[in-house]
Amino acid sequence: QVQLVESGGGLVQAGGSLRLSCAASGRTFSSYAMGWLRQAPGKEREFVAAISWNGEIIYYGASVKGRFTISRDNAKNTVYLQMNSLKPEDTAVYYCAADLRIVVLTVGRGLDYWGQGTQVTVSS
Repeated sequence: QVQLVESGGGLVQAGGSLRLSCAASGRTFSSYAMGWLRQAPGKEREFVAAISWNGEIIYYGASVKGRFTISRDNAKNTVYLQMNSLKPEDTAVYYCAADLRIVVLTVGRGLDYWGQGTQVTVSS
C-alpha cells in the first residue's frame, strides 16, 4: 500500500516557478514509477511527467517539455516537479500518482495509487 500527499501548490504569476512535492508512505516506494498528472476545470486529465523507479527513464507531456523537471529521492520517499516559466494554461489541480509500470502513468488510467491533488494557479 502506498499513500501519496502532494504539497507546494499555490498562486504564481506567469513566468514564475513552483516546486511540487509528493511524499509517499510505504516501504515499497522505490519499486514504483511515479508521475504527475493535472486536470483543469472542464478539461480532461493530462499527463505531465513520469519517472521510473530508479530515475533512469523520464517522460514529459508535450505541453511542459523544456519547462518542467521531474525528479525523485528514494531515500526520502519523495518525488518532485520543478515548474519553470509557468503559463496561465498550466493552471490546474496537479496529482501525484504511482504505478509499477511507467507507461501506465503516461496514459493516466488504471493507476495503482493517486494523491489528493494540489492546486496550481498561474495569473497572467
